[in-house]
Amino acid sequence: MLETGSTIPEFKKSDQNGDIKTFKDLKGKKGLIIYFYPKDNTPGCTNEAKDFRDEITSFRKMGVEVVGVSKDSARTHTNFITKHELPFTLLADNDPEAEMCEAFGVWQEKKNYGKVYMGIVRTTYIFDSKGTLLKAYPKVRVKDHVEQVLNDTKELIN
Repeated sequence: MLETGSTIPEFKKSDQNGDIKTFKDLKGKKGLIIYFYPKDNTPGCTNEAKDFRDEITSFRKMGVEVVGVSKDSARTHTNFITKHELPFTLLADNDPEAEMCEAFGVWQEKKNYGKVYMGIVRTTYIFDSKGTLLKAYPKVRVKDHVEQVLNDTKELIN
């Protein structure tokens, strides 16, 4: 988990179109929200993506872009974007080492029905345009999360 005030880890990842993206490519005029989620087309992840979709105009009016990251492939991301009309970039951290998820501290041990495995812990980060972490949301619960991120972004960015 990244600490408030830390600098965004460097990354180069493929987006839904297979294009390599970095922080500089993705950030808005005033900042970037990166949200990590477990899997495309699962109930919680779909609801979270749709909530960001529904507020994207508000984020962009503040000069802030939104990017989602999971271990799904670029092709799966394309289908997810098309199916739910998502107007923002999704990055594919689908290398075996989960390099980006590791760097951001979201690739962690999880438990589900007694099974222990490694996976993405749903997490959101707000960065300013220089890449300084303004706020982190670990172990996110989807309900009302995007509304909270939007309100905090208004306070932190503007």
